[in-house]
Amino acid sequence: MSQEFDVIVIGGGPGGYIAAIRAAQLGFKVACLDEWKNAKGGPAPGGTCTNVGCIPSKALLQSSEHFDHASHHFADHGIKVEGLSLDLAKMLSRKDTVVKQNNDGILYLFKKNKITFFHGRGSFAKAADGGYEIAVAGDKPDTLKGKHIVIATGSNARQLPGAAFDEQQILSNDGALSIADVPKKLGVVGSGVIGLEMGSVWRRLGAEVTILEALPGFLGAVDEQVAKEAQKIFTKQGLKFQFSVKISEVKAGKKGVSVAYTDAAGAEQKLDVDKLIVSIGRVPNTIGLNAEAVGLKLDERGAILVDDDCKTNLPNVWAVGDVVRGPMLAHKAEEEGVAVAERIAGQHGHVNFNTIPWVIYTSPEIAWVGKTEQALKAEGRPYKAGSFPFAANGRARALGDTTGFVKFLADEKTDEILGVHIIGPQASELISEAVVAMEFKASAEDIARICHAHPSLSEATKEAALAVDKRTLNF
Repeated sequence: MSQEFDVIVIGGGPGGYIAAIRAAQLGFKVACLDEWKNAKGGPAPGGTCTNVGCIPSKALLQSSEHFDHASHHFADHGIKVEGLSLDLAKMLSRKDTVVKQNNDGILYLFKKNKITFFHGRGSFAKAADGGYEIAVAGDKPDTLKGKHIVIATGSNARQLPGAAFDEQQILSNDGALSIADVPKKLGVVGSGVIGLEMGSVWRRLGAEVTILEALPGFLGAVDEQVAKEAQKIFTKQGLKFQFSVKISEVKAGKKGVSVAYTDAAGAEQKLDVDKLIVSIGRVPNTIGLNAEAVGLKLDERGAILVDDDCKTNLPNVWAVGDVVRGPMLAHKAEEEGVAVAERIAGQHGHVNFNTIPWVIYTSPEIAWVGKTEQALKAEGRPYKAGSFPFAANGRARALGDTTGFVKFLADEKTDEILGVHIIGPQASELISEAVVAMEFKASAEDIARICHAHPSLSEATKEAALAVDKRTLNF
């Protein structure tokens, strides 16, 4: 006889485990299924984010930034470093430890909230009276029955046609996090978040990095002023960019990887590298879900079709995160997971796509929320803009990092904040003030009139807000 649950969550990534925890807190009997395995074959919940995405990449970004500072910047602070060397194995081991700590933390939260965890792959078996039967494939196969099903199966790295991932020479984000030796030459296809972050890690550690981008411009989703500043800074750091690239062939051999392509002028080019990271986006992970067994509708990309409340076409079946429409961001999945659990309980879960922040954890960091200036121009919406450079911020000078600026966009008539864009130190932390302000429909003047600690980087947000009305307190 199958075990019965009020809520079964398929997938233990940010959307899944958060949905399971919130549902359990609301009094439901909950099961969560996840198939990720650690090096010993044990459970490793947390999905792509925890295992081969957000968490390990930030660990390597931090470690590589320390190495870069010791190599090039400590002397400016009067700190002399002699005999500096890189222990890459130790660095990777630290990254793995950080990942395991997060895996274990999720398992602890399951236990604390009395969630039954199943280590295996979940799929639909059939519709049943009052719910659905879910098959668990793994070391201990099982069949469960749930009244409500929440699908949170995430996404997979998109492969370049003709260049399948082998995770040895042609790498996805997974392999890019585990290169055993710093490559002399590294190629990156795609100049998005993953490409820039992984390119930055290995550039800091000594690789010569070339980034190939199919689009004619850099960071098309980012505010143009920020994108131009970022490209200038990254180029100065040593990253090499080629835009409007059309790749015709990728060959992997004993000596490395060869990429044949045409450049922006239409000339044939060839890039020979030791390793090639392919970061051209991600695709929804619905393979093996057996959606057809219950008539679950998918779109042409394989994503699950949902309405604004994350309801699928089936009664009591929900889907969240990368497997549905919207930005593929861990925190977006978390918000949807909480909202769905609350909607199952009859509450009114809330997710506002307009105030979901975006962050690129390079150095300098890039973060933004809301509309870009080019989007406002395209809409024909009257707006005001104000910006302030970190070069004029006292805390940034003390940190020794004055790159970048804060930019505010506000409605021309009402002064409501429409977008905030930051490139500079700790942008990932600073953007939260803008998110809170926009959720409460604040004006730029509201931010300008709030007392900010001195000296702090957040004073730059105050000054940028003041600049919207052509004012400043920075004499």
